[in-house]
Amino acid sequence: MTTVPREFTYRGYTAEELKSMSMDDFIQILPSRQRRSLKRSLTEQQRILIEKIREARRTAEKGENRTVKTHCRNMVIIPEMTGLTIHVHNGKEFVPVEVTPEKIGHYLGEFAPTHKKVLHGSPGIGASRSSMYVPLK
Repeated sequence: MTTVPREFTYRGYTAEELKSMSMDDFIQILPSRQRRSLKRSLTEQQRILIEKIREARRTAEKGENRTVKTHCRNMVIIPEMTGLTIHVHNGKEFVPVEVTPEKIGHYLGEFAPTHKKVLHGSPGIGASRSSMYVPLK
């Protein structure tokens, strides 16, 4: 028995249908928070990011690979971004985010975590001043 991979749909629309939609039609099918964010118009940072994405898409068609770096973590992922790798700043470094159709409607910042798990050193000699009084084995 072979399993057929399911085709991606977002609220009943395929990825190709989403790409061919106008921005106003796409905004209408988003959840309320993302819809409100985009209806209140784009910030200057978001406008610059979309221009960079369009430029990267044009250079990708020529065969060149251009990365897009941004600090704009509050940008909603739109179908125009699919297939690109966007480097999102997490406060320390730029984290590459591969935009797939499954990420449409989410924010860029969701895929670039700002906190890492804390890995403490092992306790023992030199770990702290109180370790001077820990008996040695």
